Amino acid sequence: MARWPPPEYRITADFDAPLAFVFDWCTDYRTDDAARAGEHYDRRILQRTAREVLYEDLWWEPDGWRWRRTRVALRPPDQWLAESRGNYRDARIEYRLTELPRGRTRLALRMRRRPVPDHPGQPARGPFERGLRTLWRHYRTALEADYARAVRSPARRRARR
Repeated sequence: MARWPPPEYRITADFDAPLAFVFDWCTDYRTDDAARAGEHYDRRILQRTAREVLYEDLWWEPDGWRWRRTRVALRPPDQWLAESRGNYRDARIEYRLTELPRGRTRLALRMRRRPVPDHPGQPARGPFERGLRTLWRHYRTALEADYARAVRSPARRRARR
């Protein structure tokens, strides 16, 4: 079994939306998250409280099924921590948001990934981080579209008057 701590993977992603919206959007954990990210997995939300979310993902790969259970500790207003266990890898992912000028927000993601005995390899840092950036580009597109709809909604305009 690989030693802990394993290699660390890091990326950042910037959003044209304020921090509070980004935090709420990123931590709402929905069954349709896969579609929002251009991914193909089934998600089941097992438990949700104000401080924690527990969910499972299941998907098919050419060599068999993948499964993971993730527990997310919410640390409003700008952080959350996800710890997952699965049949392919275990991971710890730290998320931190920072306000940027002009109502923008930056997400910094730091991930440690440990393979399980049946799948002992670790991905190379460059390709793995590129894949994470691609995933978050999909999320950014969906998040910014949702934010644009929220800003244009009549209820939101009335509330700002």
